[in-house]
Amino acid sequence: MDVRFLLNGETVELSDVSPTLTLLEWLREARHLTGTKEGCNEGDCGACTVMVTDVEGVTALNACILFMPQVDGKAVRTVEGLAGPDGTLHPVQQAVIDHHGSQCGFCTPGFVMSMAVGHMNGARDHDDQLAGNLCRCTGYAPIVRASETVEDQPVPDWMQDTLPKAKGNLMQPESVEDLATLYAAQPEAVLVAGATDVGLWVTKGLRDLDPVIFLNRCAELRAVTDGQDGLRIGAMVDMNRLLEMMEERYPSYAEMLRRYASRQVRAAATLGGNIANGSPIGDNPPPLIALGAVLHLRHGATRRSLPLEDFFLDYGKQDRKPGEFVEAITIPTQPDRLKVYKLSKRFDQDISAVCGAFSISVNEGRVSAARIAFGGMAGIPKRATAAEAVLIGQAWTPDTIATAAAALADDFTPLSDMRASADYRLGTAQQMLERYFAEDTGDALSVLEVAP
Repeated sequence: MDVRFLLNGETVELSDVSPTLTLLEWLREARHLTGTKEGCNEGDCGACTVMVTDVEGVTALNACILFMPQVDGKAVRTVEGLAGPDGTLHPVQQAVIDHHGSQCGFCTPGFVMSMAVGHMNGARDHDDQLAGNLCRCTGYAPIVRASETVEDQPVPDWMQDTLPKAKGNLMQPESVEDLATLYAAQPEAVLVAGATDVGLWVTKGLRDLDPVIFLNRCAELRAVTDGQDGLRIGAMVDMNRLLEMMEERYPSYAEMLRRYASRQVRAAATLGGNIANGSPIGDNPPPLIALGAVLHLRHGATRRSLPLEDFFLDYGKQDRKPGEFVEAITIPTQPDRLKVYKLSKRFDQDISAVCGAFSISVNEGRVSAARIAFGGMAGIPKRATAAEAVLIGQAWTPDTIATAAAALADDFTPLSDMRASADYRLGTAQQMLERYFAEDTGDALSVLEVAP
């Protein structure tokens, strides 16, 4: 594939690039820009963070799981491109020096790139901005202090990049129509949205993916429509944008998304990808199922829609035909009764042991409707229909909750694995239902708050 992009202010044109060559590998091996480090090689440590600018803005991304065709028509800056032409340090570079934010230095380039992106975007939520960068030497306090000191400093003139014209490739369709035609003709192709999952197939699984269809130039898949029937979200909407949309509509969902991953991963990861891969521990399906979301699929000229919970058939098996892709998802308009609880060994950026989502309506002291869904409790994201049936029509009381919690044992027979035992999973799922009731009836149970 052919690629044209800006690298540290200079135009780069490449021909016959492997579609699964990562930006990290190319930077280090072809250009010897070794400031961008290889740490985990799966998007978890942030040592490979680079700045990527496109028509939608400036983003920090993990170069280790970013394929070269994904930067076509964009501007990339590495740590080597932060200083000015005369050697003047970028404000965040100087701040890290002044506040002793580096010790061994391995993680420092990634931190500096995340800080530079945050600075360029005027961000002040430094803990969240840096959550995707790991440091085992210095500790985060001096790095956060360095970020705070540059909040009001101007963005250097040399950081303004003019985007080059993309080369464009046959395997990068620019419309849904073209994508539908291409994928129907080559149903064996691997669809690459953000590559936060598929990227690991290459870097960890060492898989040779061929053919590959990239979705990043298909702007229609990023469309969002807020209509009378609900919020229709395109499959290529990334997790950072989804988080922003959910903050006012469903704040509990948004808080789960804040913990879902780092900003680097959320900037690449897409809603459609998280659904289409069918993972039993994907964190978006449970809240979407609890909200009664409808999935929209397309194959060629044919479109169809189905309740999201019906898409997941069995472990590794979804109701999706060869050549059919996720086009969008619709969340019906409704009052916010949603609570989402994510349980993981590490609070931020960890895979869930259990993710529970609850939307329960109560009228005049009785349950009028209930939708409960879990991830991590079965081979697929799954509704708790037995527990729902126990709740509906009953008084909203601790006794009803206890009976419904016991019914979760009829809904699920969880497995034991490295993240949690079966008994632990079932017990915590039951406690999540109890927590929903407690919060709904006035008890404050946030694990982020400390009370005397």
